[in-house]
Amino acid sequence: MKQLREFDIAFVGLKPGVHTFQYQITDSFFENYGPQDFSNAQATVKLQFDKKSSFFLLKFEIGGTVTVTCDRCGEPFELQLWDDFDQVVKLVENPEELEGDEDPDVTYISKTESHLNVADWVYEFINLSIPMQRIHPDDANGKSGCNPKVLEMLEKMNQQEGEKKNPIWKDLDKFRDN
Repeated sequence: MKQLREFDIAFVGLKPGVHTFQYQITDSFFENYGPQDFSNAQATVKLQFDKKSSFFLLKFEIGGTVTVTCDRCGEPFELQLWDDFDQVVKLVENPEELEGDEDPDVTYISKTESHLNVADWVYEFINLSIPMQRIHPDDANGKSGCNPKVLEMLEKMNQQEGEKKNPIWKDLDKFRDN
């Protein structure tokens, strides 16, 4: 995988305190990570990098939009991204010894390092900003944003399913009252 140099932060030269970095993320960023289940990414990632003497506090603020496919009607729609994530980076002598640590919000790097690459976190946090279930949001009138023809078909199918009683369960209904 190609290293994304624009996501390297040379923290050795930074003064202690809060530093802000901003990244514009498009589909080309995700090419390094393989196919995605979204497209037309127009994300903004604001990173607040708080440098302390032996650790860093990173706060990622995710915003923007991606195009996803609706789970209900199957049509694409623009999904709004908004989330924030915190990450702690600790400078230690032997980071290999601490790799088995259970806390995913803490990363260990060697004290001899001079750069920190945040590309993998940007990728992970954008993906975590996208909900598992993707359904068109309701419009201003409270109506579903899904294709009305598809919703109509789904309703018909639901009604037909309700009308068909499976004969396997018919005899079991006798035992319900006992």
